[in-house]
Amino acid sequence: MAVAAPAQAATPPPPSIAAKGGFVMNNASDATYYTKAADTRRSTGSTTKIMTFEVVLRQKNLNLNSRITVQKAYSDYIVSKNASSAHLIVGDKLTVRQLLFGMMLPSGCDAAYALADRYGVGSTRAARVKQFIGQMNSAAKGLGLKNTHFDSFDGIGNGANYSTPRDLTKLASTAMKSADFRSVVKTRTIKTRVVTKTNGYRNYSWTNTNTLLGSYTGTIGVKTGSGPQAGYCLVFAATRGSRTVIGTVLASTSATQRATDARKLMDYAFKR
Repeated sequence: MAVAAPAQAATPPPPSIAAKGGFVMNNASDATYYTKAADTRRSTGSTTKIMTFEVVLRQKNLNLNSRITVQKAYSDYIVSKNASSAHLIVGDKLTVRQLLFGMMLPSGCDAAYALADRYGVGSTRAARVKQFIGQMNSAAKGLGLKNTHFDSFDGIGNGANYSTPRDLTKLASTAMKSADFRSVVKTRTIKTRVVTKTNGYRNYSWTNTNTLLGSYTGTIGVKTGSGPQAGYCLVFAATRGSRTVIGTVLASTSATQRATDARKLMDYAFKR
């Protein structure tokens, strides 16, 4: 009697997500697993900070242990924009590495401002920030991100801060090649000691806004975003076995839903 060949597992149907845009790919081969309005330009919220980080990493002779003093302008900015904050205290001295954690975990727009002020070139703060945003756009162009433009260092845009699920995924894939980037975006919580104005010490504690860390097996990053125009966004990545998948959802309906959308896309990708 002939033995039937084992049935091959059928490819699951593509998932339905609430987000208006979605994309997921194999991080090693760039093979695309899923697209939904993947090249439609949308506001990106704080996922913008992936590029802020990337531009910092591109600085010549970068010293992640050099210190930056928190200026009043950074805290004033947070108040005026009602922005997400690392709760930096004026006069405190943080290392560049600490500011990167403060920018990516609690999504501190104050930390992003400090980095743009430090690594932009110009004689005034406004000029430095503008030049830093220029570096972000140059980097986007260099990476071939044709549907991406920045007009802010943190995602609080002025009408011309946009990207697409495909472009943001490509950007994150590039950033994830850096061990420094990977070590920050995979961190769930951190307690770090900084130098105060009077040369004493205080501790800052930050928790990552990316709820997939610790709740979705294999998650290794990367960044949340939200805003009135952006809705709820998430750039995500996970490794299972020898495969890393990476992707983006833009304009989802809630913080909980963007994580659900990302889970669906990763589940689908890992079955492919």
